Amino acid sequence: MTTLFVSDLHLDPARPDVTALFLRFLREEATSAEALYLLGDLFEAWIGDDDPSETGDAVAAGLRAVAEAGVPVYFIHGNRDFLVGGDYARRAGMRLLPDPAVVSLYGEPVLLMHGDLLCSDDVAYQAFRAQTRDPHWRAQFLSQPLAARQAFAAQAREASMARQKQMIEGDRANFETVTDVTPATVEATLARYGVATLVHGHTHRPAVHPLQADGRQCRRIVLGDWYEQGSVLRVDADGIALSAL
Repeated sequence: MTTLFVSDLHLDPARPDVTALFLRFLREEATSAEALYLLGDLFEAWIGDDDPSETGDAVAAGLRAVAEAGVPVYFIHGNRDFLVGGDYARRAGMRLLPDPAVVSLYGEPVLLMHGDLLCSDDVAYQAFRAQTRDPHWRAQFLSQPLAARQAFAAQAREASMARQKQMIEGDRANFETVTDVTPATVEATLARYGVATLVHGHTHRPAVHPLQADGRQCRRIVLGDWYEQGSVLRVDADGIALSAL
């Protein structure tokens, strides 16, 4: 049997074809897997479990069907859906994991992350991340009316796009460096957790990178996004396969 990993689907009502592709993936492949791991940014934005999103409802039903087929479904928060809470997780049959999380895959400990923590050169983003993960900020945000939260999410998305455009126009090479992982942070993270394999998303740069960390031969597996196609990592006792649907 195969363990499946996906990340950065960025599901959004504006892109129903991608949601349909994901739901078909759940029906046709995930229901017969050994486990399914969602490594963050399942949604383009998530403003609280009370969001009456039809996309959220459809995805919850699809994931619940996978769980009811006997396949464990695990979820790590991303930078777009860090407000997914226990209510939605129960609706979807998902088990929430911390970021990072170490799991055992066919006898090997593997470190799972969304990946944004590894982009430590992006100081402005890391400050924003720390603020929005604060329990007090979270409670205050979720206490606001739904319309106010929707407006905040739209404004934050526009600000993010504007910042990226400005960075690209100013120095594209620096933009590519800042928005990718910091090698020293990757090596330090692998050493801290004592594992040889790291799986993450966030950067939208699918690849398998061999590297040295703490005097050991390691590898970093990066999942791709689902903006135009589906990126899936399949792992079994014989090895790994990173491919697009």
